Amino acid sequence: MVRADSTASRAAEPVADPGAEPAAPPSDFSGQVRRNFGRGAGRYEREARLQRAVAWRLARHCRDLAIPSGPCADLGAGTGLLAGALEQLRPDLRLLRVDNCPQLLAQDAATAPHLRWDLNGGLPPGLEGSALLVSSFALQWLEQPERQLEHWGGQLHAGGWLALAVPTAASFSQWRAAATAAAVPFTGLDLPEAERLERAAGRHLELRLCRRLRFSRPAPSAIGFLGQIKAIGAQASRGPRLGPAQLRRLEAAWPNAAGRRLEWEVLLLLGRRPGAA
Repeated sequence: MVRADSTASRAAEPVADPGAEPAAPPSDFSGQVRRNFGRGAGRYEREARLQRAVAWRLARHCRDLAIPSGPCADLGAGTGLLAGALEQLRPDLRLLRVDNCPQLLAQDAATAPHLRWDLNGGLPPGLEGSALLVSSFALQWLEQPERQLEHWGGQLHAGGWLALAVPTAASFSQWRAAATAAAVPFTGLDLPEAERLERAAGRHLELRLCRRLRFSRPAPSAIGFLGQIKAIGAQASRGPRLGPAQLRRLEAAWPNAAGRRLEWEVLLLLGRRPGAA
């Protein structure tokens, strides 16, 4: 548990314009991500078990923070796993759910404040001088993760906090090994490197938590695993799609992925903007 001042101040209700448009036009990849998650939105809450576990872990790290007055938001909130967990632990907080996928936002409670926004264009109006920005399993989908993370930190109010969980480039070594053995491309998302994210966060924040966690999940077959990530809409990739023959080769090589399990490395960051709250 990371503790700060045990007396937490009530944060102001977040403000944003629900009709606002992104500051920059969405890219083709951003649109692909949005469409995929839209198709999987109805299954996300049921299937995203790792994301739920990480959201609760991150929320617990935020439970005792002394948060100044100001806007609070969950960036890339999806169905609100992180925002909901934090609000259960901190009833004094109310977080704006920000996401580019309306179908995911619609899965959250109807009373929760939400805003559709493409974070590739930076933070939406109303979140300048934020008291708390949180994000889990979202930064990796943005075009420039390091730049956006640095931007988020720079937009915090003095004394404000940023809490982040993001899978990193050290994930999926077993999948990469199987792809190499099968002589097929690795088609997973290019994830950001933990070291570079840590440096980006440290440009504006005093880091109070910086930890890389390892998670392992059963993955008995390549086709089964790819079907799992497709079910929740997490299959977007800038790489080529595998053809039927390539999929068969990957499946044949999959037992070479040690123990038929896949590992994620997830970076947890918690930082405070210097200055008096």
